[in-house]
Amino acid sequence: MNRKFDLIAIGTGSAASAVTSRCNAAGWQVAIIDSRSFGGTCALRGCDPKKVLIGAADVTDWARRMQGKGIKTEQLKIDWQELMRFKRSFTEPVPKHREEGFAKAGIAAFHGRARFVGPSTVQVGDEVLDGRYVVIAAGQKPADLKISGVEHLTTSEQFLELDELPSRILFIGGGYIAFEFAHVALRAGSQVTIVHRGARPLPLFDPDLVDQLVEATRELGADIQLGTEAVGIEKNSGGLTVRASTSGQERMFEADLVVHAAGREPEIDDLNLDAAGVEWDKRGVKINGFLQSVSNPAVYAAGDAAASKGAPLTPVAAYEGMIVAKNLLKGNRQKPNYLGIPTVVFTIPPLASVGLSERKAREQDLKFTVKKEMTSDWYASRRIAETYSGYKVLVEEETDHILGAHLLGSGAEEVINLFAVAMRSGMRASDLKHMIFAYPTHGSDLPYML
Repeated sequence: MNRKFDLIAIGTGSAASAVTSRCNAAGWQVAIIDSRSFGGTCALRGCDPKKVLIGAADVTDWARRMQGKGIKTEQLKIDWQELMRFKRSFTEPVPKHREEGFAKAGIAAFHGRARFVGPSTVQVGDEVLDGRYVVIAAGQKPADLKISGVEHLTTSEQFLELDELPSRILFIGGGYIAFEFAHVALRAGSQVTIVHRGARPLPLFDPDLVDQLVEATRELGADIQLGTEAVGIEKNSGGLTVRASTSGQERMFEADLVVHAAGREPEIDDLNLDAAGVEWDKRGVKINGFLQSVSNPAVYAAGDAAASKGAPLTPVAAYEGMIVAKNLLKGNRQKPNYLGIPTVVFTIPPLASVGLSERKAREQDLKFTVKKEMTSDWYASRRIAETYSGYKVLVEEETDHILGAHLLGSGAEEVINLFAVAMRSGMRASDLKHMIFAYPTHGSDLPYML
């Protein structure tokens, strides 16, 4: 006999947790399914553990920058095994806590891979669950690189579980994963190569600041090969060989570890969505403005599994889960607002962005002023011996609204939130410029950017 629920959620990450908790609190009978350990990508194999490693790299980098300025660094190094034990103190308790939380709330939790067997009927293992509604929030997985030797790749999830850090690491791809992990590995003493097929890495960020970050990363010792596409991986007695092509010329790179950092894709291809009449493509489940399936009104999608206009970020996933919950409980009334959502590459220094790029603003024929400067000679950078920092801010001429802000440097990951608040609240640039901030802080630099 099938078990019946008001809501079935696939996934236990930020999006699924947001929607199930709200519907459960409203008295709905809720089930949640995950084929992996409960907790989702961010808590277990993404943002949170990554930031622990980056924190250690940041400490060592800051101390080394201050060498000769009052700090002695002779014994300074990252103990990788000890750092991983510290990292696991954050991740290992999560699945048990999540499962206990579901049980306490009365949410039925199922372990296994979900598979649709009807419009709102899902099978997991031997159990068949009937739902009034199903929310797909299954997250992402590494994209298929379609090259030979992919079995030799290490995923970002596996990188976060390494007991030892190899001497030579090659990253395929030039996005968040490659640069963030590269900055950790470099500070831990590894040789790093980044192979990226595009002309510029981190394409969603301001190109001028990306160029500065690339220069800073190369200065650390990274070998960054742009316009170079990996075409195969081979195992040999000395480790791994990556075959690549640059302008049609074949090249070889040797490494002990090759990390997949060339993008992720929605993990939905084996959910048997066709059996539910749910339209989807490589971007995710096709949805309308209310995050509801365009082809099956009983199905909604949120987070990385949805082909939404939102960026694949943890806060966006949680926000979309909240929107889905409201629409389930009260009917389709609310659409997500993606204005002013910041994103950060947690390199050292970090690179942050919110709103429109200069190119996007020009494509929209907007009239705006650009304020930009490299700021390594500002007090905030000089006092910590930071040689790469800068900003670019776009302000619309007619409205005085901030169209976009792009920051590189220590504190950028926090200051970008101030710009985001201003954008989402409709604050004018002149209002933000005349705020009085605590001094000296990174926030107190903000008025000089406007």
